[in-house]
Amino acid sequence: MVMKSAAEDAGASLRTSSLLDWEHILHERLPHYGHRNWLVVADSAYPAQSRDGIETIVARAEQTVVVKKVLGMIRASGHVKPIVYTDQELKFVPEQDAPGISAYRERLASLLDGFEVSVLPHEEIIAKLDRAGQTFRVLVVKTNMKIPYSSVFFELDCAYWNADAEGRLRLARKHEPRKTSGVGSRRR
Repeated sequence: MVMKSAAEDAGASLRTSSLLDWEHILHERLPHYGHRNWLVVADSAYPAQSRDGIETIVARAEQTVVVKKVLGMIRASGHVKPIVYTDQELKFVPEQDAPGISAYRERLASLLDGFEVSVLPHEEIIAKLDRAGQTFRVLVVKTNMKIPYSSVFFELDCAYWNADAEGRLRLARKHEPRKTSGVGSRRR
């Protein structure tokens, strides 16, 4: 079911989808995504953003189930890997103000075990996401989570290339003499 909204009129896409629909949408989008694209698994109050590059879909599913499936799809893709971000505020939200947050933190830690997780203030992550959305696609999957600061942000990175390889490449380029002709051209 497609819902028209002011956010969509401003260029963002907002869709309500069943569990299978959101998985299908992600399965279709992921082969098109590469490093610098983002996936966000968000709580139910996460706002629909108006930036053209940010698409929002709604999964009527429990957040940790969605996080687990998203991680599985990213792993299975073979071409991207996640750089994971969580909100710094998450560790300070007390159980009395958000019942279930302690169990959520434990479950999330278990799901993200083995991944390097950057913990930043929420506004810093949102600023990164906003900058990325100016040039690169972002897919936000809203869940039925009703705990603040529980969103999980995945900045996609290249799975078959790393910073060490990039550093060696840059170093090799730096030491190569500059040529005035293009690849494959000869001086005459």
